[in-house]
Amino acid sequence: MSNLFANIKILNTQGAEMPTSVKSIHFDSRAVQEDSLFVAVKGLQTDGHRYIAHAIEQGAKLIVCEKLPADIQQRICYVQVEDAALALSLLAANFYEHPSKKIKLVGITGTNGKTSTATLLYKLFTQLGYKVGLISTIENKIGNKVLPTQFTTPDPIAINVLLQDMIDQGCEYAFMEVSSHAIHQQRIAALHFVGAVFTNLTHDHLDYHKTFKAYLHTKKQFFDNLPPSAFALSNADDRNGKVMLQNTNARKFTYGLKRQANFKAKIIDNAFSGLQLFIDGVEIFCRLIGVFNAYNLTAVYATAILLGADRHEVLTVLSNLTTAEGRFDV
Repeated sequence: MSNLFANIKILNTQGAEMPTSVKSIHFDSRAVQEDSLFVAVKGLQTDGHRYIAHAIEQGAKLIVCEKLPADIQQRICYVQVEDAALALSLLAANFYEHPSKKIKLVGITGTNGKTSTATLLYKLFTQLGYKVGLISTIENKIGNKVLPTQFTTPDPIAINVLLQDMIDQGCEYAFMEVSSHAIHQQRIAALHFVGAVFTNLTHDHLDYHKTFKAYLHTKKQFFDNLPPSAFALSNADDRNGKVMLQNTNARKFTYGLKRQANFKAKIIDNAFSGLQLFIDGVEIFCRLIGVFNAYNLTAVYATAILLGADRHEVLTVLSNLTTAEGRFDV
């Protein structure tokens, strides 16, 4: 069990001794089974601490929480932590033996363009001959198999299960939308990313983050936590693009259409039939339309090159790509 609690700061333990093993991890008491670990997470709608007793009734023998309940049952082990949401992410990654370290995982964040960029990367690498996974708002995919999706970013347990399924089915790459909600709620805290892409930032989601400064800081956290081996790719034309790269330990790169950037594109023609682009010294025609897609395609090209793909193969496939279903302006 020491491996299960690796990197988790334990404040206190109460009740029974730590069990030698658990069969599963849950944060929804309704899903708890015999010999489970239940994490009491404070959510937006409800507080998991209210359901500790129910989780025990369902068979939980180990409870992880921020606040110990008044009624301690001596047959149950209680572990008090500072941040239950962070603990959930770490526990899930530890329990499933860190599948994110066994696949090349790239996260895409920003107000607009996340879905399109993640989907285009999935399509590009599939056409390059790789088996690829996708985690997005529209659909999750393992190779050609489509799975249902409900949130911008799944919960930590679901992410680790999904990544392990991708690995088991031979995926080498996974492209994932990373929402500001997911960053703030620690859903991706224990994941190992080989790269991160920033698209842009506008004054959306302020109903959740309250201020633009808080929204910006949350997005920046994703880049701040990248390892030195990863790449951080940011939109040079977005006024907040530089902020994303300020404190990252990752290798820094930029892309754009206007300002100086490591990966630069120019729109030659923007017609209803498609985009004529000049990317990295080569002129190509793409079937996508609009300036926003010029940015998406440039980000996709840059990401592919940073992942080691062949430049000419990437440009050839780019010209045949179509956008994410149901998305025109993101």
